[in-house]
Amino acid sequence: MGIVGWVAVSLPALMWLGLLLVPWRPWSTRERIEADPHAGSVDLSQITVLIPARNEADVIGLTLSGLQAQGSGLQVIVVDDQSTDDTAKIAASFPNVRVISGQPLPQGWAGKLWALEQGKAHVHTPITLLLDADIQLQPGLLPALLAHKQRDNRQFVSLMADLRRTSFWDRLLLPAFVYYFKLIYPFSVSNSSSRLVAAAAGGCILVDTEALQRAGAFASLRNALIDDCTLARQVKSAGYRTWLGLSRGVVSLRPYGSLGSIHDMVARSAFTQLGYSTLLLLAVTVLFALAYGLPFVLLASPATWRLGMIALVAMMLSYLPMLRYYHMRLAWALLLPFGAVLYLGMTWSSAIRYWRGVRSRWKDRTYST
Repeated sequence: MGIVGWVAVSLPALMWLGLLLVPWRPWSTRERIEADPHAGSVDLSQITVLIPARNEADVIGLTLSGLQAQGSGLQVIVVDDQSTDDTAKIAASFPNVRVISGQPLPQGWAGKLWALEQGKAHVHTPITLLLDADIQLQPGLLPALLAHKQRDNRQFVSLMADLRRTSFWDRLLLPAFVYYFKLIYPFSVSNSSSRLVAAAAGGCILVDTEALQRAGAFASLRNALIDDCTLARQVKSAGYRTWLGLSRGVVSLRPYGSLGSIHDMVARSAFTQLGYSTLLLLAVTVLFALAYGLPFVLLASPATWRLGMIALVAMMLSYLPMLRYYHMRLAWALLLPFGAVLYLGMTWSSAIRYWRGVRSRWKDRTYST
């Protein structure tokens, strides 16, 4: 085998070893904030919680109950986004919760952003917590997040939610979802002053209200489907400091359970992530084939099996911190290549939807191309 051939068969090992060795450590779980259950009563009167809610009757009560346990003086605004269930009625039954009836969705707006835009006009505190209606904060989480924001002098901090894992498909794919998000948006780079990467997790964002206004939120990103990262980029471009981390104290109440439901969650924005570029889609396909497929091909040859084994071991080592963080068995790392194939298929499915005229579909709304 010539030099070019050896370089080609060495690519998977070089890719995975390089991932382990890069200084920004995208596989790490070191950026984290956990709830402090012993925080005691904390004055949170400087914060208004803004919750967009559309047909969330099954979870909104748990979300609001979690907020009640965070501290005193917290103001909560729920924007009922044209719900057809009891979302507004349940929300109104909680003390210190104001329910705003959302207006019909205008042309050119994403539903969540339109709800947030309506609610923003009613925020009069220096800090805003943007919280999804299906996110429950564990006791002491918000005080810990606020303390981190003030201590680190950040104007925008967000936390990736702990996604529910109740089935085989959840355990296979949801930790991998966070893993891939961190590979695309390395937290340490996003949290630095560099404007090359700006990322956020839209389920839980604590932000200075002034920063939202100066960034033009939410009208300036009205049609964004990946609204959290778009908002982070605009806030960072306005000169503010952002931070993103993991947390087991930010709990997603959204049940997935099936491959189909996870597919719908991923496919609604996967091709958007690639900028609707067919060229990038093909590049990602080649990259996945090299990273996840070629190592198994190399194992079949006596001349290259060691390179294949090095690649597979390095690949699985890069996934172990994520499994440890979510208290999962490390044996799930063996199935990472299978999960990668499924995620690549979901990305192609997202592209096919786009080519058929559907940019995204979520919450009974279809956003056309």
